[in-house]
Amino acid sequence: MLQRTAQIASTLALGSHFAPLLAAPDKRHFKIGACDWSLGKLADPASFEVARQIGLDGVQVSLGTATDDMKLRQPKVQQQFQAAARQAGVQIASLALGELNNVPYKSDPRAEAWASDAVPVMQALGVKVVLLAFFGNGDLVGDSAGTDETVRRLKKVAPRAEKTEVILGLESWLSAEDTLRIMDRVGSSAVKMYYDVCNSTDRGYDIYREIRQLGQERICEFHFKENGCLLGQGPVNFEKVRDAINDIGFTGWIQIEGALPPKADLTASYMANLKFLRNLFPD
Repeated sequence: MLQRTAQIASTLALGSHFAPLLAAPDKRHFKIGACDWSLGKLADPASFEVARQIGLDGVQVSLGTATDDMKLRQPKVQQQFQAAARQAGVQIASLALGELNNVPYKSDPRAEAWASDAVPVMQALGVKVVLLAFFGNGDLVGDSAGTDETVRRLKKVAPRAEKTEVILGLESWLSAEDTLRIMDRVGSSAVKMYYDVCNSTDRGYDIYREIRQLGQERICEFHFKENGCLLGQGPVNFEKVRDAINDIGFTGWIQIEGALPPKADLTASYMANLKFLRNLFPD
């Protein structure tokens, strides 16, 4: 434990060796947030206070769960989240439908309704992206019938998203090539890839090539993640990720997910992760 604490402190101290340090949010090319589940506050307005303590620009907020019937669809709950965000001085960065890992978009009518309902919620909250997750029960790898149904359902909701100028972000185990095929079949500018650098590395994809292949037109947001360690201390080469992102001119949100060593303090770890990214992308 002492070793891990020293490691986190060492990462935090790295900022003194870089210049410039933290730039004002409105001068950055993109903003950095974190997923509410990674902050230990799934679909909880308290996530904004945690984000404030860390120094994050925003929080990716879960629409809810099957148990709470996707509570963020309720105007009263939306107002609670907006008030908490204002009080903390932290933005609602984007939304996420992580429950699709348990209730598959490709087959469950509830999931289809949730994705459609996320569009007016984004409009009400003033956010542009909702993550649609395709892991676990919702995995599309090797499932041509499930992929066909996903395309059919996306074609139904995409025009609604286009009208309100919001994005449906697809995050899955699929390669960039396979995700591009889905996007091309749907044929809508409202459907893009939600790119997770760690997941794609774990699958053996060349993430640096894929980012350039997709370009800023096809990537809506990034998850910067490592499993069981801080950013920069796992298999992802974030310097090469930075170069690829700079090459495509990406200007959206980057959300930190995971990147927490076992038994490490969450706040200290995420402060270290944030410092790492601010130093990686100096303005």
